[in-house]
Amino acid sequence: MLKNYLSLIKFSHTIFALPFALIGFTLAVSQKEYNFTWDKLLFVLLCMIFARSAAMAFNRYIDRDLDTANPRTAKIREIPNGTIKERSALQFVIVNCVLFMGTAYLLNSLCFILSPISLLVILGYSYTKRFTALCHLVLGLGLSLSPIGAYLAVTAQFNILPLLFSCIILFWVSGFDIIYALQDQNFDKQFNLHSIPVLLGKKNALRFSRLMHFITSVIIIFTGINYFTNSSLYWIATIIFIGLLINQHRLIKPNDLSKVNIAFFTNNGIASIIFGTLIILELLF
Repeated sequence: MLKNYLSLIKFSHTIFALPFALIGFTLAVSQKEYNFTWDKLLFVLLCMIFARSAAMAFNRYIDRDLDTANPRTAKIREIPNGTIKERSALQFVIVNCVLFMGTAYLLNSLCFILSPISLLVILGYSYTKRFTALCHLVLGLGLSLSPIGAYLAVTAQFNILPLLFSCIILFWVSGFDIIYALQDQNFDKQFNLHSIPVLLGKKNALRFSRLMHFITSVIIIFTGINYFTNSSLYWIATIIFIGLLINQHRLIKPNDLSKVNIAFFTNNGIASIIFGTLIILELLF
């Protein structure tokens, strides 16, 4: 049963945002006026888990009919193949939303006040492909809440640096989600769903994805110049991250999507882990 729910929420995909959440947390506790505590770290991690679990399960619940109709997803997704019942998935969403807000309350009043807004963004994403091709940016926005959210959990104050890391996630995730959406271009057209590949076609969608990743690279470099000028680890992380961005675009061709999963999960997962680890080490030592 646990395995089925972990599959439902694609728990392994937590790897994309979690390192950035830990960057936000480390940015906060590395300041003199704030101290590291294990309970605070635990609550941050739990918020990440509960919010993401609610968002993914809600997406699967809302898209259950589409997933059933889509040959790519009909057999592998849990609601269409009967592994998890519709009602159980919805109950799972509600439980995780309640747990997220409860954990946010334990962090501080600001996190609790902002928690419904966060849920509105991450749950609302599931509807966006029904009316806008910018749905990829909404997904990016949802994941981008992780570093600033973790920072607020410790400080209860906004700061430009975690916001910059949030912007990195926004454009990075938007770019690679466009690549992933290439697989469903024909299906989305048939069912009147919106995406950048449907709007622009495969070639131009890949160009738009490159633009998103170019902006990502600019923000990373801008952040380094202004806040990590003498940090060798930051610049090593930057070179590796941007190199992996370039590599995923080398893997994907408009007429050959056979390496989408490598570009989407493996390439970006490695980029996130290496970037997050090196930045955290720089902040700590």
